[in-house]
Amino acid sequence: MWTAPARSLALEGDAVHVWRASLDSPGVSVPELSGVLAPDERDRAARFHFPRDRDRWIAGRGVLRFLLARYLGGRPERLGFAYGAQGKPALATTDAAAGLRFNVSHSAGVALYAVTRGRDVGVDVEALRADFATDEIAERFFSPAERQALRGLPPERRCEAFFACWTRKEAYIKARGQGLSLALDAFDVSLTPGEPAALLATRDDAAQAERWSLHALDPGPGFAGAVAVEGRGWALRRWQWPGGSTAL
Repeated sequence: MWTAPARSLALEGDAVHVWRASLDSPGVSVPELSGVLAPDERDRAARFHFPRDRDRWIAGRGVLRFLLARYLGGRPERLGFAYGAQGKPALATTDAAAGLRFNVSHSAGVALYAVTRGRDVGVDVEALRADFATDEIAERFFSPAERQALRGLPPERRCEAFFACWTRKEAYIKARGQGLSLALDAFDVSLTPGEPAALLATRDDAAQAERWSLHALDPGPGFAGAVAVEGRGWALRRWQWPGGSTAL
């Protein structure tokens, strides 16, 4: 269940917070969200051809800044970001001292934000599309074990299972920060509806299967989601944005 948190947010080392937001109704006006963006972010937003895509990108980035500022006790417009070799975002040096780590994903107007302290994390959300969940795509990107599991399901369950697999794989790749340098078929995840999310095997480095854990998310009807987190024994909390005042 996605709930609104208290005004004061406590994020302990064993906690993982995942926020869900609508980019079409972010609870803050697009001009206000644009006002907290850095100049390079506003320049990027201006390059979108379609207004809806531009406004969703502004909303996604602005909500991220408001969220992180709540945890850090600062101003959203003052946050700085750095990027890894494969583009994974992180807080810049000054803000990173708090140990806060995060990841973001959005699809068709829905965004998920995962926030941790001292643990690497990746999150993914996807709108369910039967035209994408095809055997051809599975053959190209899924591992042999995943393709076999998918073929063993009734046709009416395969789209759900396809996107369970896809979001878990994307969340794991994003958590490791390796981008497409880590092949999607180099590891196995669970995908059968009703079974827990799990990282089953990692052929590039067998130890990675024990290092990471997966959790399925339910972003809402017509969507699939997953979060990958470093370590085990963490507690997941699901928050809905907007939750409480965004005023700082």
